[in-house]
Amino acid sequence: MRFWAAAAAALLLVAGCSQHVGGRPQAARGTSITTPTSSAGATTPTKTSVPQAPPAAGAAIADVIAWIAAGQPADPGTFHSATRDGEVTQLQNDDVAFTTPSGKSSCMTDSMFSTGDLACLVKLTNPPPKPTGTEGHWAGGWIEFDGTTLTVGGLHGDPGRFVYGDGAQLPYGASLKFGDYQCRSDQTGLFCVNYAHRSAARISDAGVEPFGCLQPVPPPPDIGMKFSC
Repeated sequence: MRFWAAAAAALLLVAGCSQHVGGRPQAARGTSITTPTSSAGATTPTKTSVPQAPPAAGAAIADVIAWIAAGQPADPGTFHSATRDGEVTQLQNDDVAFTTPSGKSSCMTDSMFSTGDLACLVKLTNPPPKPTGTEGHWAGGWIEFDGTTLTVGGLHGDPGRFVYGDGAQLPYGASLKFGDYQCRSDQTGLFCVNYAHRSAARISDAGVEPFGCLQPVPPPPDIGMKFSC
C-alpha cells in the first residue's frame, strides 16, 4: 500500500509541474516536433519549434532551417532534367533543375563547371543596373549562391547552365533537398539554405533577403550586389 500511495503522489506531482514551464505559457505560434536523442544508451526526446509563417527579414538561421525542412519532401529524381523548346536534357551527375510555380525563378546546379553551387535566373522587378565601365551582356537577374557568398547580377556572355532550359516545377509548400542545399517553394519566394555554411536566402522577384552569416559587402566591378559570410 505504501508503494502505490507513493507512486500516485509522484504522478500528481509530475502532472502539476507539466502545466507550467518557468511560469510562462508555451509559444502560440509554431508547432513542436519531437526528435529522439540518445545518451549513454538512453533515449531522451527533444522538441524543436517550427515557425508556421515564412521567415521574415532578420529571422534566426535556426528558424529558417526549421521552416525549410518542414516543407513537403519532393522527390529529387523528378528534378534531374531540364526542358528547352520541347527538348529534354538529362543533367549529369546529381545536378538538379527546378522552377517556381510563378515562373519567375528558374534554378539549377552545375557540377561540371562549378562545385555544384546553386544559380537562379530571376525576373527581378528592380534588377541592379549594369555597372559603369563594364562591357559584355548584363544579366541583372542572375543570382549565384555557393554558401559563403551570394551575388545578384553579373556579366554573362552565354546562358551557361541555363542553355538546357528549365526544370520541373517545385510546388508551393514543397521542399527539395540536394547536395548541401535544401529549398522550399512559397508564394512569398523561394527559400534556400546551405547546410555546410548555415546560410540561407529568400529569392523572389522583389530581390533577395539573406539569412545567417551572409552580410552585404561591396561588390566587384562586374557584379551588381554581393553578400558574404
